[in-house]
Amino acid sequence: MAAARLALTVLVLMLAAVTLTEGLRGVGAKKCCFRFNENEVARDKVVGYIRTSQRCSKPAVRLNTVAGRQLCTRPSAAWVKELIRHLDAKSVPGGTSNL
Repeated sequence: MAAARLALTVLVLMLAAVTLTEGLRGVGAKKCCFRFNENEVARDKVVGYIRTSQRCSKPAVRLNTVAGRQLCTRPSAAWVKELIRHLDAKSVPGGTSNL
């Protein structure tokens, strides 16, 4: 009886430890930016973007380019805000038209 109780206690503690460590990992992008691209990037060169995690010391937007590169940019830059609006509108059906 004591062995079963001990085994159950160990199992519960192990599950609690795993749950806690997984919860601390958080969600979102795991990479942070420390240097930023200040030059405006053409819309046709960008295919998507990812906002960095709130756990990063500096907020950033990572732009995914057609060439497969990722550029760190400042989310407060006017051209970055406009590019995000453009990319978000492209992802919504009927958001933009080529007509």
